Amino acid sequence: MKEKIRCAVIGVGRLGLIHAKNLAVHIPGAELITVVASRKESAEKAAHELGVEKWTNDPHDVFDDPTIDAVVIVTPTKTHAHLIIQAARSKKHIFVDKPLTETSEEAKAVLEEIKKNGVYCQVGFMRRFDPAYVEAKKRIQAGDIGEPIYFKGLSRDPGSPPEAYIKTSGGIFIDLCIHEYDIARFLIGDEVQSVQSFGEVLVHPFMEQYRDADQSVTFIQFQGGATANIEGGRNSTFGYDIRGEVVGTEGAIRIGSLQYHDNIILTKQKSYFDNIPTFPIKFQEAFLLELEHFIDCIREERKPIVDEVDGKIALDIAEAATESFKRKEIVLL
Repeated sequence: MKEKIRCAVIGVGRLGLIHAKNLAVHIPGAELITVVASRKESAEKAAHELGVEKWTNDPHDVFDDPTIDAVVIVTPTKTHAHLIIQAARSKKHIFVDKPLTETSEEAKAVLEEIKKNGVYCQVGFMRRFDPAYVEAKKRIQAGDIGEPIYFKGLSRDPGSPPEAYIKTSGGIFIDLCIHEYDIARFLIGDEVQSVQSFGEVLVHPFMEQYRDADQSVTFIQFQGGATANIEGGRNSTFGYDIRGEVVGTEGAIRIGSLQYHDNIILTKQKSYFDNIPTFPIKFQEAFLLELEHFIDCIREERKPIVDEVDGKIALDIAEAATESFKRKEIVLL
């Protein structure tokens, strides 16, 4: 077993810095060697903050370095396919933020290169590592609620990302709801048969020109007969809200909470509880656990539990949801 997996992080925005810090500080089996950003000053600043000696604005510096074992890709979606293929051809193991690629056609090419070059790939569906979702899966597998027959998931952002981001995001079903599609498939334990989705622009008018929506619902039918209902929205001004529920033939499991702490605050004028404030805090532990898993898989030479195939399936579902939204009809997978 290799003592340390030498890593590079490509992309040092908000999430990229979280992953970089986890590799640099919190995962004993990993060593962060270099960081990459499109702007030199961003790369240099991130390296300085993390105590990393090397930084660059050219990913090929990483791919050409034979001492680097793995790359963590946290860049705009449109860059994923090219970077993954280059990493695979350079024999680097790959962790990539969701979605795997911009389109399912790109994903096919990516899967071929990963298989051809014998590297591991993990896709950043961190819900699968969040303790609440992990416990729910264990309870379902143990038969605590009988056979799972329905999943209700919701993913609500406090507001919209800027227009520049929305323009290239792929839309709400690919950018936001894809997490829920993956976790629904994971918890129900079945493949999707059909998708019907609906969406409207209710708060952010600029989205209309990109044929996007800020409020959406997706209805999923699984091959075995179970169903799922996914709400995705960018209008929860009250806070960041992600929750789920699995209904079985003999019970149900509720997952997650809007509350940050299990406290209710009582004052002279009102009572309230403190909402979960931000995305990184909500899944802080999950982000660490998913990267720990990635590093352990490389060291122990085993496939990650959420790999490139899972990434493509989730993207297929998200593309079908986008198509259904635009065509206003049910789409079969």
